[in-house]
Amino acid sequence: MRIRTLTAAISVALLAVTGLAGCGSGGGSDPNTITYWASNQGASLQQDRDILTPELEEFTKQSGIKVNLEVIPWSDLLDRITNATTSGEGPDVVNIGNTWSASLQATGAFVEFDDATLDKIGGKAKFLETSLSSTGAPGKIATSVPLYGLSYGLFYNKQAFADAGITSPPASWTQFVEDAKKLTNPAAGKYGLALAGASYTENVHFAFILGKQQGGNYFDQAGNPTFATPQNIAAIKQYLDLLGTHKVTTPGSVENSTTPEAVTDFTSGRAAMIMGQTGTITAIATNGMQPSAYGVAPLPIADPLPPGGERVNSHVAGINIAAFKDKNTDGALKFINFMTSKAEQVRINQKYSALPVTSDAATDPIFQNPTTKIFLDVLRTTSAPMPMVTNEAQFETTVGSGVSSLIAQLVGGKSITDDDIRATLTAAQQKLTGGG
Repeated sequence: MRIRTLTAAISVALLAVTGLAGCGSGGGSDPNTITYWASNQGASLQQDRDILTPELEEFTKQSGIKVNLEVIPWSDLLDRITNATTSGEGPDVVNIGNTWSASLQATGAFVEFDDATLDKIGGKAKFLETSLSSTGAPGKIATSVPLYGLSYGLFYNKQAFADAGITSPPASWTQFVEDAKKLTNPAAGKYGLALAGASYTENVHFAFILGKQQGGNYFDQAGNPTFATPQNIAAIKQYLDLLGTHKVTTPGSVENSTTPEAVTDFTSGRAAMIMGQTGTITAIATNGMQPSAYGVAPLPIADPLPPGGERVNSHVAGINIAAFKDKNTDGALKFINFMTSKAEQVRINQKYSALPVTSDAATDPIFQNPTTKIFLDVLRTTSAPMPMVTNEAQFETTVGSGVSSLIAQLVGGKSITDDDIRATLTAAQQKLTGGG
């Protein structure tokens, strides 16, 4: 999902939602109308309206239900949703970042997708198992279902690889580092890799992904934080070494606050590789780089894996769709069924350069081209959900910002040790639990 503002409003909602979820209207008074809050997936709010309007008109044609559409920027979406959980003045249907699933689930403001409700939209087997893993806390009934899928991949410059005598993309982390070193020539302004080192969301994603490879977890099975483990420390050190020890990243990597900024280093030829989600394809095209000039491969995985390590090279990224309680539930479920139908999954995910989240759409030929299939295979087989805990938003903020701080210290000339990382993770955990 896009970079977003994550606030403490979730905590307020958890305390205030009891008894309030049934208030308000938002379309529930008219069985032939629903209100839909869509997240900003395109290059602009207007582009989203242009993409979605024909689809909503098709739904109206099929169902007789009119859809009032509002596209909301990511910077506002979570606040709007959490305010709606307490006031009841929300829509019938809403898109959510899938990492918010457990937090919003805990408010009690959304329709639960138990087996009977899932049957109304095609059943549990309709969806990819990995995408379903990011719809709520384990052991609890989900309150959202997948809508758009995303995953990480490694983009590489074919000519730069050929010039360095590299014949194939790296499959292991050791190969990745070795190739990045071969591709790095500071005197020529060439580097192996570009990162978005000032983005706390990118930093926490890689801390999580590499942590899974190292055998680490940020929360135990009871949902208690376990940040400063040796495995998590090793993973962050592995990430920081790209900038510090190995020095294979572009100088701009420490300042890039978004992936599109890092993409500029890649498309300009300053960086030979970049790690990005599916939507990076659009950013590369916007910068004028032709598809024939680059290749895509899965992110490298440690080989051999450390004890307890998992073959994970992406988190389960994407967008879910949910329905507020006590609204036009029947209309909302018909709409969700429509948006997750095979025909619509093919159309809408193709338009957004996203990945289908249903089993039947995933087999459509449109998603079997070599590049898209790599991302889809990663989503289906080697991705893991971010922690499905109620304070996931705070986890991302505290750990991601902590890694950003360590990167800033690297820029200042400090050599980052395991003890520095341990102290940073301990402080992040204390902030999460209110202990510091």
